Amino acid sequence: MFDYIRAKSIDEAVALLNDPHCVSRPLAGGTDVLVQVRHGPPSFQRLVDISRVPEMKIIEQRGDEIYIGAAVTYTEIIESRLLQETATCLVEASRLVGGPAIANAGTLGGNVANAAACADGTPPLVCLDAVAHIRSLNGWRAAPVAELITGPHQTALHRGELITHFTFPILPSSARSVFLKLGRRNAQAIARLNVAAAGGLGADGRINFARVVPGSTLSHLRRFVEVETLLIGEAPSTELCETAGAEAGRVMVEATGRRWSTEYKEIALHGLVACALRRVFHLEN
Repeated sequence: MFDYIRAKSIDEAVALLNDPHCVSRPLAGGTDVLVQVRHGPPSFQRLVDISRVPEMKIIEQRGDEIYIGAAVTYTEIIESRLLQETATCLVEASRLVGGPAIANAGTLGGNVANAAACADGTPPLVCLDAVAHIRSLNGWRAAPVAELITGPHQTALHRGELITHFTFPILPSSARSVFLKLGRRNAQAIARLNVAAAGGLGADGRINFARVVPGSTLSHLRRFVEVETLLIGEAPSTELCETAGAEAGRVMVEATGRRWSTEYKEIALHGLVACALRRVFHLEN
């Protein structure tokens, strides 16, 4: 058994999470924590509900950055006109995280804090160079999402810390971002592979901006800079996208080695990255 309390502000939530007399855990959508509780006794004594903290429900543009509260749900992301215009890959990922019940409850902050290797929300954040803003009793700190997630279900969060929001710079006006996912079925499937990609062209028609972030591939989520370097300075073409897809597969195999699933995943990642880049550079109808 465990207790439940709803926080009304970030300050109150942080104070509750750091109560020395009670082991507490934040609760946003509950789509991860409630599943974990079903499989064993809870590691906490109290859930601190942060789902209605006003400061953590904001989606807005601040200067040249986008601000998204950590308690924003996937449905709210999907319905945001601002994110539709500035973070297409995040909106597309949010449409694929699960059925309506998951989309209505699940939150971006919870997805990052849970740090599942197959998470759909995290590759777009890394692709967008998002920074997580974290509050504790000692004040504020910020960490790139790519550095905050250190491995499957592992983060650099300390006990008592709370992710309050994310920020990321608006992509260049010439850039476009996309998200693709490969699952065992077309709906409500855990990703076997996914990828967030972004790219843009200079005045000469050559690629001057590229980001490629596959998910469910490495133990540590990161941009595949090897693929990005291959793209920069080149004119977009179907052949270039295929070459980039093959390079993504090579990078994965070099990092993980070969195992029973590699033959499938190498080919699948090649195709997924190539398809994403064709969409980014308008090479598909």
